[in-house]
Amino acid sequence: MLRIWWQVTLLLAALGLVMGGAHVLELPVRKQYEPEFYLQVTSTLYQYFGLVGGPVQVMALLAAAVLAWLVRDRVAFRSTLAGAVCLGLSLALWFLLVQPVNAAWAEALQAGSADAVQSYAQLQDRWEFGHVIAFVAWCLGFTLLLNGLLREAFASSSGR
Repeated sequence: MLRIWWQVTLLLAALGLVMGGAHVLELPVRKQYEPEFYLQVTSTLYQYFGLVGGPVQVMALLAAAVLAWLVRDRVAFRSTLAGAVCLGLSLALWFLLVQPVNAAWAEALQAGSADAVQSYAQLQDRWEFGHVIAFVAWCLGFTLLLNGLLREAFASSSGR
């Protein structure tokens, strides 16, 4: 059973890297967009990131928390717990930094295109770098979870 939890947790955490990684890789190009084009791209391209990515990341966090509980008496515990905490931190950072921008942009889009272009231009940096910061925390969480698995594997192979 523990092997299945490791696999599920690492798979979900790896899938959780996808959205943040995409944002980070696209950042240099998006920063060059004119405000009107930036609004057009970011208001249409990312609609499935939250619909699919959000639940995947929440499931990864829950799986990591369960995994930390399952390995609480093992060598992998500290790293696994730290990984779960980093996944949670990533989601918290996203909600603190990115979600308010999404809400402001949705409101601006309802108000009209002139307001939306101005709002997108004003909040672009917070949205972009909020994604980067959340991605770094998620990547660290994934790395710590992987470290926990490797510590457990090495401990098992050395007879501990």
